[in-house]
Formats: sequence, structure tokens, C-alpha cells
Amino acid sequence: MAIDLVSRAEWGARAPRGSYSRLTSTKGVKVHYTGGRVDPAIVDDHARCVAVVKSIQSFHMDGNGWMDIGYSMIACPHRKVFVGRGPHNLPAANGSGLNSGHYAVLGLVGNSGLVEPPDGVLHAILDAVDYLRAQGGAGKEIKGHRDGYSTDCPGAALYAWVKKGAPRPGGGGQEPDPETTPKWPGRLLKYPPIMRGDDVRDWQRQIARLGYTIEVDGAYGPESKAVCVRFQKDRKLDPDGVVGKLTWDAAFTPLP
Repeated sequence: MAIDLVSRAEWGARAPRGSYSRLTSTKGVKVHYTGGRVDPAIVDDHARCVAVVKSIQSFHMDGNGWMDIGYSMIACPHRKVFVGRGPHNLPAANGSGLNSGHYAVLGLVGNSGLVEPPDGVLHAILDAVDYLRAQGGAGKEIKGHRDGYSTDCPGAALYAWVKKGAPRPGGGGQEPDPETTPKWPGRLLKYPPIMRGDDVRDWQRQIARLGYTIEVDGAYGPESKAVCVRFQKDRKLDPDGVVGKLTWDAAFTPLP
């Protein structure tokens, strides 16, 4: 299935305090766990996952004094991937001198409570890895936080999975469900004038899931047009700022 991204706007992230140091590529990804207790109830309530991610950001910013949450991406039991610092931005969670080598992906399990990663967490970690390879130049390495740093992270269960080669549960992922992918609405989304509708919101939400900063408000105005132009340039499409069928389909088609 295509990655199910939860944008920073969707999970209510605080704005970073400053500018990220940029990365063009990394050796790969390091896998983390929370290091504390994770309430097993998050498995049945995605809202609890959102609350945990927000609390981690607050701890990193207010407790550690970091500019933002330290992780690149966060994987939850519902096979959703939260955007943390995102691709091409230096993480802070791997340890001093180690952050430029690997992106940091957190699996929402801990050292008590929810300890064994559900399949949804493992799938989401690998979805995040695939995304960081496609969008952030991540290399092939998948390592644990403890590799090269003195820590128990990512815990015994996650680290054993990493050492096995980080296999995808069930031997593979699910195929995209065409019924859940919005079809092109049949009208060109463009500005001016401002266009509104559920189709605009669907496109904005998908673009946010791909890592672009955009307000998901259902209104196609100057901001949406500017983001569309950036997306079209990234996908080698005519950068006219108009969401036609080619641009719509490109947004909902995973990169090879």
C-alpha cells in the first residue's frame, strides 16, 4: 500500500525553533523506541498515538532544549507514519556526531507496556524507510540506535527484528486499494480565482502526506498553486500550477 503519512499540520506539531541543517543523503535509517512506557491502549485508539507524538515533541523541545522533535519520522501501530523533521533535515535523536549518517525513525513501542512491536508498527517503519529513500536520499542501511551509540534503544524486540534484516511482516506489503484512492475529479484545479471543494482538500491532503508544507483547507489559492509548481518540478511535469489529470495521478501514484 502507499504510505499513510500524517502531516505535521494533521498531528498538530509545534513550529521548529529555527532552521534545520540540511542533508542531501544518508547511509540509511536508524530505528528507535521511546525508552519509556507506552500504553498498550494506543493499539486501539489512534488519537492516543497523536498524543504520544505531541508529548515527545514537547519533551524534546522543552526538556532537551532541541529545536524540534528529534526524529525524522514516527511509526504507529495503525501503519501510519508521522512526519517529524522529515527528509533532507538533520535529525537529533541518533547522538552527537551520528545524526548526519542516518535518518531517525521511531517505532511507538517502549521498555514497558507495549514492548512487542505490532505488525502495523513494523510495516510503518518500513514505509518510512521507503519514503526516506525515495524523498530524502537515504541509503540501504537499517540499523538500531544502539549501533554505534551506548543505549538500549530500540529495545530487545525491535533490535532483534533489525538484526534479522528488518523483514516485512507476512513477507510483503498490501497492494494499493483503488477504491480508497480518490479519482481525478474531472475539473482543473487552478488559481485565480480561488477554487474550493472536497477534491481540493483530497489533493492538498495527499500533497501534505508526500512531505510538502501546505494548509489542508479545501481552498486552491496562491499557496496551493506555489506548492503545485514545486511538486510538478519534482516530478518532471509541466510546472504550470494547475492540477490536471497528470498532476493528480502523479500525487497518488507511489514512486518506483
